[in-house]
Amino acid sequence: MKKQLASAKKRKLFSRPKPKSNLNPKATAQTINFAVIGDSHVGYGNSTSIFKNLLPKAVSSGNKRFVIFGGDNTQAGANHGKNANAYYKDFKDTVTNTLGSIPYKASIGNWEASTQSLFTQYLGAVEGQMNFPGTQGMVKYVWLNCAMGQFTPGSINILKNLDDQHFYIIDFHWPLKVSGITVDPSHVLSAAETAKFFGAIPAKVRDKILAIFTHHGHKFYRKLTNIYPGYTKTKFFVCGCSGDYKCTPNGNRGYYNATLTINGSVLNVDAFKVAVT
Repeated sequence: MKKQLASAKKRKLFSRPKPKSNLNPKATAQTINFAVIGDSHVGYGNSTSIFKNLLPKAVSSGNKRFVIFGGDNTQAGANHGKNANAYYKDFKDTVTNTLGSIPYKASIGNWEASTQSLFTQYLGAVEGQMNFPGTQGMVKYVWLNCAMGQFTPGSINILKNLDDQHFYIIDFHWPLKVSGITVDPSHVLSAAETAKFFGAIPAKVRDKILAIFTHHGHKFYRKLTNIYPGYTKTKFFVCGCSGDYKCTPNGNRGYYNATLTINGSVLNVDAFKVAVT
């Protein structure tokens, strides 16, 4: 009997505890697909038909959650704005009919600057910020007004008031003058204006700027590291040929398929050109 009790105690002493169930399994990365489209120039040449062909392709694949339109959406300023209302209506109708329930936001471009009231009527505010769809407020989408090659005071004020509690994706029309950029210099912001942009962002927020999308240059361009001193994690993109202005050097039109990936506290944005002939 004593031997049996001793054996039972040994078994109890050396028995392995049951593994605890994992109550907090590692979360899988979340992926949010969106499209970036610039310079559709509805109202110029064959831009309307080109845009109506391109837009369905941009939103029909990859479960797009958001669409960015980067300015010069319409040729509204042509002929002293004589046909601006019709051009805005055509753009808005095309977008509404094609996107359905997919949210979007348009930035203002140089061909829309002289018709800002109509832009606002059809496409909303010319500068502001909102929650990036699908991120539960973790990421903010910021759009700015530099339609005439200079940031408005309101846009600079938005940058100055960014906080480090969020991440940011930013869009505006003119490309920044980043090191090594190959866009036509006449379609790039000045060094002074570029410095004003970067300098307005609080130092504690710089690592939270995930990506900057710009347009106007009628080409595709990407710079993925060290776009400006102090901005080691920000990616920079140019995308400006979804209408009758062809992209240099090969003459294609197109857009960006973009992805925001959230894996815990690690966020990443990337975008890849899709050419449409």
